[in-house]
Amino acid sequence: MSAATIRTPVKASAGEGRIGPRANLRHIGALARRNLLQIKQDPESMFDAVMMPIIFILLFTYVFGGNIAGKGHEREYVTYLVPGLMAMMGMNIAMAVGTGVNDDFKKGVMDRFRTMPIARSSVLIAKIVVEVGRMLIATTILLVMGFILGLTISTSVLHLLAAVALAMVFGASLMWIFILLGLTLKTAQAVQGVAMIVLMPLQFGSSIFAPTTKMPGWLEAFTDYNPLSNLADASRNLINGGPVAHSVWITLAWAAAITLVTAPVAISKFRNKTN
Repeated sequence: MSAATIRTPVKASAGEGRIGPRANLRHIGALARRNLLQIKQDPESMFDAVMMPIIFILLFTYVFGGNIAGKGHEREYVTYLVPGLMAMMGMNIAMAVGTGVNDDFKKGVMDRFRTMPIARSSVLIAKIVVEVGRMLIATTILLVMGFILGLTISTSVLHLLAAVALAMVFGASLMWIFILLGLTLKTAQAVQGVAMIVLMPLQFGSSIFAPTTKMPGWLEAFTDYNPLSNLADASRNLINGGPVAHSVWITLAWAAAITLVTAPVAISKFRNKTN
């Protein structure tokens, strides 16, 4: 992509602080298009978004479903599992943002952006926009597989869409954490290693795969504060019916807190690295 693609007026190029909202949106759109073109040139980069939901739902339904819901009741387990996997998809897709940012620095892509009169934040926001799109694709595939395996919606399509939107909002907030890791750690492999250390306890120490009532007391207490449990419970109640207000507000509060804390730090670190 040439600098002309995302050029701002001369008045705006004097400093990032003078770039207006409209110019910033144009920059985000142009950079998002660049990221989409990269995916088009490298379709294998969509492998995780396409295959991960298929593998996970088949694996957990037929390996754990009979033990958790009882043999012959795998279809009931699918209805429990899919809303939880929606929360899990967000974390796994979010991890790719951190490795992508780290890889862009290694390839010198950020050196090109350094010479352009663009807001530094637009580079990161464009990545999040594209990754939210990948997350939406993964969630759609997950739901299609869920319906094939017996998922039922006890509420309405609007409630289902609300559950998807909630997962997108929370997933987008997590991306700032992984962006910060990508800007801080030296290699993409290090980003993946640290991310897995964080992901595994949060995913399996939650209500994503099984009810928490039979867990040890200390672990059940941990799940009560685990944001993935709140997201899984909110999505599950939106789809299957049940009280949603508490879990939804807690999830939104987590998303807002994560974004407010990590986004400014990530943008500041990105500016320092590209100055």
